Amino acid sequence: MNKVKVEESIMSYLSQSESDTSPKDLNVVAMLHNFWERRQMSQSNGSSSESDGSVGDAAIHAESLLLYESAQSPGPPYVCYVTLPGGSCFGNYKVCDSQAEARRDAARVALMNSLVNELPCRRINPQFITQSLQQAATDSAVSIEDACDSSTSIGTYSLLLHSYIGRTMLEFQEMMTIFQLLHWNGTLKALRERQCSRQSVISYYCQRGLDEYMRSSLALDWLGREQKSPGRLGEELQVAQRELVLARRRGVELRFYKEKTEILSLALSQAYIHRTPEAFDQVQSHAFNQEHLPLHTLCSQDAEVQITPPCSPTSTLRKHTKESVCQTSAKHRPHNSPSHCSEQTFVPLNTFD
Repeated sequence: MNKVKVEESIMSYLSQSESDTSPKDLNVVAMLHNFWERRQMSQSNGSSSESDGSVGDAAIHAESLLLYESAQSPGPPYVCYVTLPGGSCFGNYKVCDSQAEARRDAARVALMNSLVNELPCRRINPQFITQSLQQAATDSAVSIEDACDSSTSIGTYSLLLHSYIGRTMLEFQEMMTIFQLLHWNGTLKALRERQCSRQSVISYYCQRGLDEYMRSSLALDWLGREQKSPGRLGEELQVAQRELVLARRRGVELRFYKEKTEILSLALSQAYIHRTPEAFDQVQSHAFNQEHLPLHTLCSQDAEVQITPPCSPTSTLRKHTKESVCQTSAKHRPHNSPSHCSEQTFVPLNTFD
């Protein structure tokens, strides 16, 4: 069986709902590991052939960067997240009665998205950039001519897109997650008020990446807000937890939502070190209760609770992801089974205003 047929077979399997009657002959956890192991080996061989141990180092590197995390839970349903090299995060889509089942399902979603991300239609190219800028200009009611001016929002967006030409949309989203967090936290606004240029801010954070120091810094900001307005952290965390549950059960990439939840949880744990922990326990209980709600109920509650909107997906990306990829495997998918091809999303232009 050639590579194309193998991938078609894998996609067919991964697109299934994995009910009790579905096949269990594929070890998706091992397949996900092997996929990234081969990818790291390929990258290592392509970038350098000086060291005889480069292939072995790449294998170790792949293993160490595939991180599985099981959410704390007193009982089923169980939740598992898997973080891929680069930072992209996926979780189990289905309701799982065991931690092992949740781990397999998270790997299944991550593997499907990893395979989709390798397709040519997921590469950022000049045609895609042109269409994306035109769509962004229309959605934001700005002039497309401003894309040539790096001091404008759309110009900054254009600069970032061109810096990632030839790379995948998932790689681009991994970088943009940093700016989503900085925008959500108010850091970008504070930097603008200090007269920091967009170019310097982008250059700094693109090189730095998202590390523990940055997470701690964001958590300290929220801790300060909690001290000024007691109870705000708990409310914000409940909203973030709802967003995370809804995004995971829609089968989309989760890093932005998961990072928000972890940052707020860190801040809240510090806020209640010397106080009664009831508020923290109440938030944790709220998160567990969300898992028992049907997806349509969670969606209907969006109108009742102010949810931080995800980045608006462009029509171009919808076309590339949904039409070019997901319809390929639709014939293998049960009627109610979701497509786990994550709809790529970008930061709104007002992030850079």
